[in-house]
Amino acid sequence: MTGGALARVIARPPAGPAGEADRCDLCAAPAEDGHRHLYDTERAEALCACRACALLFARDAAGQGHYLLIPQRRVRLAPLPADGLGVPVGLAFFVARADGGVTAHYPSPAGATQWEVAPENWSAAVARCPRLRTLVPEVEALLVNTARGRQDHWITPVDDCFRLVALVRREWRGLSGGDRIWPAVERFFTDLAE
Repeated sequence: MTGGALARVIARPPAGPAGEADRCDLCAAPAEDGHRHLYDTERAEALCACRACALLFARDAAGQGHYLLIPQRRVRLAPLPADGLGVPVGLAFFVARADGGVTAHYPSPAGATQWEVAPENWSAAVARCPRLRTLVPEVEALLVNTARGRQDHWITPVDDCFRLVALVRREWRGLSGGDRIWPAVERFFTDLAE
């Protein structure tokens, strides 16, 4: 997942006029509230999917590796030391790729910054938290928030991570983030728990 892919997802225009539904990016049919998303591996971006299109990709092989249905599970994990993963900040997410590598991202006012996680560091994290072996490559992430004394560690769909990147871009003010960013991030993590 490239920084450009995240920028395209974040920059996607909002839904049409009030009351107008989002549209499916595959067939242009209205996509209901709470609609599913597909991950387009060729363009490295998330796409809105109506119920019918999402059902087409419910089987793993249906998209032939091009389209992957983004799962909906959210699993809260016990705190996991993230310092060995090279996280320079307290808010980051980690996406396992199909090739076995892991890309780390952290939200910033300019979008998501990314770097490669050293394989031995990821292996050590998985040894400490075996549930990380269950991450679905490309479409699920380890989401970590240790900013301001928090200990939030989750397995989440990547579209949750994209929403967090958009939230940080929208709410950040000045050099330190201002007074809106951290309450908004805390609400985001509270909503994950619900």
